[in-house]
Amino acid sequence: MKYDDFEGSVNELIMMKIKEIEEKENIKVLHVIESGSRAWGFASPDSDYDVRFIYARNKDFYLRLRETKDYIDWELNEVLDINGWDIKKALQHFHKSNATLYEWANSPVVYYTTDEWKQIYDAVAMKYFSVKSCMYHYYGTANKNYHEYLLDDMVKYKKYFYVLRPILACKWIEEKKCPPPVLFDDLLSSVLEDDMKDAVTELLVKKVTMSEADKAPRIDNINDYIVKNIDYYKNLLESMEDDKNPDWDDLEQVFRGIVLTKDMM
Repeated sequence: MKYDDFEGSVNELIMMKIKEIEEKENIKVLHVIESGSRAWGFASPDSDYDVRFIYARNKDFYLRLRETKDYIDWELNEVLDINGWDIKKALQHFHKSNATLYEWANSPVVYYTTDEWKQIYDAVAMKYFSVKSCMYHYYGTANKNYHEYLLDDMVKYKKYFYVLRPILACKWIEEKKCPPPVLFDDLLSSVLEDDMKDAVTELLVKKVTMSEADKAPRIDNINDYIVKNIDYYKNLLESMEDDKNPDWDDLEQVFRGIVLTKDMM
């Protein structure tokens, strides 16, 4: 895909955009990654780049009485989808054990990162990881995408992976009690049952040659596997106790350290 008249690599384009955001928004970017299908390892030839970043502002911004914006939507077109979260929002979502934030933190495609971000993640990530909360996120994603995209006779094969990946993430969390890997291949090799590996691998080979809009016949044995697992995780989640960490102290200590660090900006 071509971006206007830019002649450099995609990585160079993305870093040019990040510098532009830093200058125009007066922020410090802490972490920049790829999200979505390119990070998951099953992008289509025409997939865009889902760039996500975490940033911090200066101390005066956080001391305002007025309502302040905690995100930046920077660009959305056929090539780039760029948006980011303020560090305060990110820390609040760690408290919720937000599965998406753990994915951003562990993306295999890192465009830029800092020691500050590594220290933040190391300090709080596992203290606030909730098995039930993250599993519920992936179960909900699988259930929604299955019923929305995979019931017709002809379906988009890409949508299978928007259901299979969260199901395998549930399996990983159930077994290992930690955030799942972002790459689909890592989940497939670790937790997918052996009798399903050939069918899913064949599906992946077909999918990566298809465009975003292409459809093909529904695959009944994979649909059956999906339904079985959606039902299983629905019942499991209903029986699980809440394991979220209610404490704010570690997160607030980290936040104060960021805001009060003079050389952050």
